[in-house]
Amino acid sequence: MLTPEQLATVKATVPALELHGETITRHFYASMFAAHPELLNIFNPANQKTGRQARSLAASILAYGAYIDRPEVLGPMVGRIATKHVSLEVLPEHYPIVGEHLLKAIAAVLGEAATPEILDAWAAAYGQLADIMIGVEGQMYKGAAEQPGGWHGFKPFRVARKVQESSVITSLVLEPVDGQPLPPFQPGQYLSLKVQVPGRDTSQIRQYSLSDAPNGQTYRISVKRELAPVGEPFAPGGLISNYLHDEVQEGDELLVHTPAGDFFLQDSDRPVVLLSGGVGITPMLSMLNALVASGPARPVVFVHAALGQGYHAFREHVNEVARTHPNVRKVVYYTDVTAEDRPGEHHDEAGLIRLETLRPYLPAGDTEYYYCGPEGFTRAVEGILDRLEIPAERRFTETFGPSQSFAPVLLGVR
Repeated sequence: MLTPEQLATVKATVPALELHGETITRHFYASMFAAHPELLNIFNPANQKTGRQARSLAASILAYGAYIDRPEVLGPMVGRIATKHVSLEVLPEHYPIVGEHLLKAIAAVLGEAATPEILDAWAAAYGQLADIMIGVEGQMYKGAAEQPGGWHGFKPFRVARKVQESSVITSLVLEPVDGQPLPPFQPGQYLSLKVQVPGRDTSQIRQYSLSDAPNGQTYRISVKRELAPVGEPFAPGGLISNYLHDEVQEGDELLVHTPAGDFFLQDSDRPVVLLSGGVGITPMLSMLNALVASGPARPVVFVHAALGQGYHAFREHVNEVARTHPNVRKVVYYTDVTAEDRPGEHHDEAGLIRLETLRPYLPAGDTEYYYCGPEGFTRAVEGILDRLEIPAERRFTETFGPSQSFAPVLLGVR
């Protein structure tokens, strides 16, 4: 338990840490991986190179310090981080390692400004957070393993089918090698895969959204091939996504974690709008398929944005669902329309998603909005929802990669 003096010190030093937050976290990761290279099996190196992981850690530390005396505010953030940790098999023994190198990084970057009082206060704050996280994650591990069909850690699955859905997206239908029934999941959640690419020293863990409704027999994920960044000719493409596309074949085995994720379809009777950009279609497809398989029928609008036909995955399936279910409407945006693109069949609107073209499709009433896609797409959707004055409690979103800000989960903070 922090003393009142330590609590005050933590809150008072948040502004100073904010000035150096990303530098501290970059220093932290470099130090920790040098001392514990085995942890490279957990963290995505691509997020290390881009700085996304460092920014995510900095955001979480600053949010925790700023609201350390308001646990009701921090609850959603703790839940989101714990869910991600469980999908990566972060264990109690990892927390002392993180704490040691985090404090060393604060001391190294702040120099003389990092007084013993400040370091002691942040050590106590981290210890408190670690205890909370270990407790929450322990319950999550227990629940995942003890549910019907559940398991500990990563379990072997066989690739039953491999289907190319677009020029950049391929689906893998996975069945458990032991033949046991599978636990259900919430539409919108994801699977973690642990993959050892031949010739690499470490395994890698990646999360991929489940792209179909639960059926108790198989899981389906749909993976986008991550190409090298534009303008960086020597930068590699996505290691795991390219391996899954090019090397993994039907009959091969992959290690899979129980489904996880705090982005999922809510249990309500409200109308639903599902908005996706690119591979963000995958959790939305799981939600759509679950909605049409259950009753009573809720009004559903399925909105998808793609570059064009070649990049438009699951087009025929969504068209068929909309045709055969009167409660479902679909609207597709193509940003690069060609002469071969037929309105109504391939796409419904040309250009970027915007309120003026979207508004005619939206249902009336207290609608729930779910959205997922690249950063530019989610910013555009959030702007539309702001103009529609949709309250935060009816907005649900998934972030690609580590969260860069915890503002969306620090609800009610003023």
